[in-house]
Amino acid sequence: SRVVFICHGNICRSPYAAAAARTLFPRDIAVDSAGFFGTGRASPDEAIQAAHERSADLSKHRSQLLTAEHLRDMDLFVVMDASQRRRLLRGRPGLANRVVLLGDFDPEPIATRTIADPVERPVETFRTCYGRIDRCVAGLAAAIKAVDEHEP
Repeated sequence: SRVVFICHGNICRSPYAAAAARTLFPRDIAVDSAGFFGTGRASPDEAIQAAHERSADLSKHRSQLLTAEHLRDMDLFVVMDASQRRRLLRGRPGLANRVVLLGDFDPEPIATRTIADPVERPVETFRTCYGRIDRCVAGLAAAIKAVDEHEP
């Protein structure tokens, strides 16, 4: 199985979500991250710091675009908001049952399904964002485990 986490620019949310997933998902699930624009960009210092505080290393991360290979090879696409879902599905309705919003897996009461973009905000905003991503990735990992246990 292959999962890709997607956010707008692939410098803050999706690379952190992928790092969190690699620690929680079964080892046979390949995890990647991508975005809709820009390539080769580093994560902001605030993202690197907040991730480091959570034992994730984004210092070497460089943004990558969502590619035709992702669209062909991935089993699950995890987006940060509904507009990203719509953008991903535009012209690709066959992907609909393979696209989920990460925020839907938050076990806590939520005001919005969106995982807010912390870019160009203070490090505390990243800490809050990454805390929510951790909860949501744990919820997604539990859902994946439940599906695996019920498959013949």
